[in-house]
Parts: sequence; structure tokens; C-alpha cells
Amino acid sequence: MSTTTENGVGGYRNTSGEKTYKKTTSSALKGAIQLGIGYTVGNLTSKPDRDVLMQDFYVVESVFLPSEGSNLTPAHHYPDFRFKTYAPLAFRYFRELFGIKPDDYLYSICNEPLIELSNPGASGSLFYLTSDDEFIIKTVQHKEAEFLQKLLPGYYMNLNQNPRTLLPKFYGLYCIQSGGVNIRLVVMNNVLPRSVKMNYKYDLKGSTYKRRASRKEREKACPVYKDLDFQDMHEGLYFDADTYNALMKTLQRDCLVLESFKIMDYSLLLAVHVLDQSPKEGGEPGQAVGDGKRPVAQRVLYSTAMESIQGDGKAAEAHTTDDTMGGIPAKSHKEEKLLIFLGIIDILQSYRFIKKLEHSWKALVYDGDSVSVHRPGFYANRFLKFMSTSVFRKTQTIRFSPSKRTRTSIPALKSSSQEILSSQKEEKEEERRQRLGGARSLASLDGQVFGSYLRPDLVPDTPSSYEGSSMGTISSSSINLETQSEDRDEMASSSTFTLEDSAICLTSEQSTMDVEVDMDRDDGSVLDVYL
Repeated sequence: MSTTTENGVGGYRNTSGEKTYKKTTSSALKGAIQLGIGYTVGNLTSKPDRDVLMQDFYVVESVFLPSEGSNLTPAHHYPDFRFKTYAPLAFRYFRELFGIKPDDYLYSICNEPLIELSNPGASGSLFYLTSDDEFIIKTVQHKEAEFLQKLLPGYYMNLNQNPRTLLPKFYGLYCIQSGGVNIRLVVMNNVLPRSVKMNYKYDLKGSTYKRRASRKEREKACPVYKDLDFQDMHEGLYFDADTYNALMKTLQRDCLVLESFKIMDYSLLLAVHVLDQSPKEGGEPGQAVGDGKRPVAQRVLYSTAMESIQGDGKAAEAHTTDDTMGGIPAKSHKEEKLLIFLGIIDILQSYRFIKKLEHSWKALVYDGDSVSVHRPGFYANRFLKFMSTSVFRKTQTIRFSPSKRTRTSIPALKSSSQEILSSQKEEKEEERRQRLGGARSLASLDGQVFGSYLRPDLVPDTPSSYEGSSMGTISSSSINLETQSEDRDEMASSSTFTLEDSAICLTSEQSTMDVEVDMDRDDGSVLDVYL
């Protein structure tokens, strides 16, 4: 077969324009996938359910499907191929954990033609989407498939503890042998539903080195931007406090798992749907896809973004409606209403020897902390810091609540009322006077001048010495003056002062406590009241 156009690593287009992968046409590959999965899943139903054992993770089943058919396999018009299934019992358990019944799995993959997606990355992998939007089938390299197989015991343990995760959900690992080549496939959950128009797509790693979409990528109808592009185009995505905390908790937990497996170079696939621009765009197709093709109440559990970050299953199901399609409600810095779809992708890159060499080489030329390839611990911390500060932000709610300050009334002394003002910086004089408003004319109370703004240390001479007692307490905020008069026959006058801006509140009670007053006129004339 002649090939004319290269398409990534291992991907080509033949003379007729059909995409090929490792010398296998896309149509032949899609047919082999449906035939192979249809046979293996159907054959698996005859095996009894039991607990997953350690050796189940390393089992590989193989079946040969000739084009003319056999006693066990149907005839087909594709080249002869052998179909291998890795850890069939373990993956059956994973599918059951997410509520995927065997009939549903076969119906999604085999009943309708697979939809080929354009390659969003530079790996050269092919992506196929099931017609009901539930599953993504991706071709992976030999090292990635081998790493996933080694990862399965730990992946099994993690899913048992935490089925709600933003990590990829793997439903099957297969290999097609045809024409002397091996094509390995993994079936995963679909993060981005086709029924919702994505206004922006991002592949975020938290690094800066070459993290900007190429000119060729920008020319696409729906380009996938990168970290530096996000910072140029957005000032963060804002969530309410509960959603933000749930999202960050999920990311932290997932990154801890990835770090324990020594995984790095993963990305957060982030898509933004702007509700204000297209409130109904894509809504009707989504309902048609979901309602017309699949039986009722057979949706994959924990597969949407909202479900993946919720702690309560009922709360998640309540948020997953036809209007949101499982997206997470958010707002932009311009107060635009958004739906966010996201998931962690490309987790099959371990920090192997070749990656260590790649980081060492790049670190010699560029800033080692800015390149995407880095040791898993550093990579996870940088990833989380970027997500929690630059990408996702918490909406600041303004609460108008009454002040919790304690205001204490002061019965006046028998003598004339007292005024106490603490020293402030000269640049705050005008601001304080404006806040005081009508209380600015404190210089004259009860017909007597007590002090001056220029000399706050001056305490007026009173007709008589303190006959009562005073108690000094500390308060905060602006000066608030309250004046009240009681029983003018028994008292000459009675006034209440709460001095908040000066951080001093003087409380006086008649015949209650003894007070010692010390006036220091040397350092700004500060009045100290000692209990």
C-alpha cells in the first residue's frame, strides 16, 4: 500500500486519503476492534463471577479471527488478525465498578460505527469515539501498554478506595496483531461530550517551556491551547467555595496516587463551554444521543466531571442534568457563566531512564524547573500549584454581617464629661475627620473646651477630682460617639463614649473600681489607663 502523507508517529494517509496506522487502514482497524471486543466480552459472560486474584492481572487471552470465519468466530471482510485481551477478569471488575453491564459495553462499541477523532496531541495515536459518547478507544505504544499492565494491581486498589477520580478510567486493554504488526488499544471514559460545543480547549501541565500552541494548531477549527495560552486568555476560572474545595481535594488525591506510581508528564484536559454565548447550543443533540440510542438508566457511573469531584453520590446525580451534561458550573473573571469539563490524561508516562536523560539534557539548556519532564514529586507539586492559583480560583463572597465589636456604655462621672483621643499619623487626619462627620466638633461638649486635635494628649482640668472609678478596655475600628443624658438632678451630665479608631475604649462606672491614670506627654502624649 502506498503512503503519501505522514501523520504523526506511525500515522499516515494512503493515496485514497484514508488514515492508516502501522500499515493498517482506519476502516480495517475499527472493524477489527468491534469484532474482537464483541467476541471476547461475549465469551467472558460464560465465566462465573469471583473475586479478582493477583494472577488475574497478568492473564492474556488470545483468539485468531480469520476472514473466512471459524467454528468460534464469524467471517469478516478484513485481513486475518489475532485479538489479545489483557487481564479480562480484572477489567470486567472495573466495568462493573462503574456500572457498565456487558450488554451495554457491547452495545456502545459494536452496535454503531466508531467515530474517528482528529489527533489532539503529537503522539500520533488514533482516537475513536463510540456513537453514544461514552467511551474513547485510543491506540497506545508498546511501553505504555506494558506500563498499564504493571499498574493494574495498584489501579485496582485505588479504584476500590476512590471510584470518584479525575484519573482516566480504563475499561479494557487489547492488542490486534495483523500483517506482522501489533496495535495496542485501551478503552477509556470520554471526558468531552460531543453534544456540548467547547469554546476553549486546553492541555495544561503547569510548565512553561514550549507550552504555547503552535501556529498550525491555532489554525484548527477548535485548537487545543496550552499553559501560556491560558494565562494570556483567562484570569482564572471561578468556582463557589464548596466546588473549588472538592475539585482541589480530588486533584491532590489523584496527584498523590500518580506520584506513588512514579508517573509524570501527565496533563489536565480542560474544556470550557460558555453558556452566555450559546445557551442552547448542543443541548438538543445531547438529548438525542443519550435518549435515542441507549436503553434507559444505563449511564456509566462517575464518568462526568461533576461526579468525579463530588463526595456524595446523590448530590452528583442531582447536578448531572441535560442542561449541564455533567459539566461543573463556573464563572470567568468577566462574570460569564461557564461549564467546565476536565480530566487527567496521559498518565502512562513513567519516569524511566529515558525520561531522566531527557530532563537532564533539557535542564542544561533551559531552566530545569520549567520543562515538562521532571521527577514525579516535583511535577505533582508544580502541577497542583498552577491549578490552584492560576487556573482554578475560589469566588470571594462578600458578607454583610453586623459588627461583632463589644460596645460598653459608660455612666458619666459627676464631673463634666471626659474626651480621650489617641494619637494618629498625620496622613490619616483628614480621613478620620471625614469618618467622624458630625462628631468632628468634639472640641466643645457641655459648654467646655476639653482638647484639641493638635494636642490629643491634653486632658482638661475638671472641677473636681475623680470621685468614681474608671476602667480601660481595648476596642478596635473607627471612633463612634454616643451621648446620652440621664437624671440631670442627680448628675451634672452623663455621656457615653466608644473610641474605636483610637484603639482605646474608656469605661467608667461610679464607685466600682479604682483607677490609676498616667499621662505620658513625652512620646506623642499617649494616655495609658491601667486596671
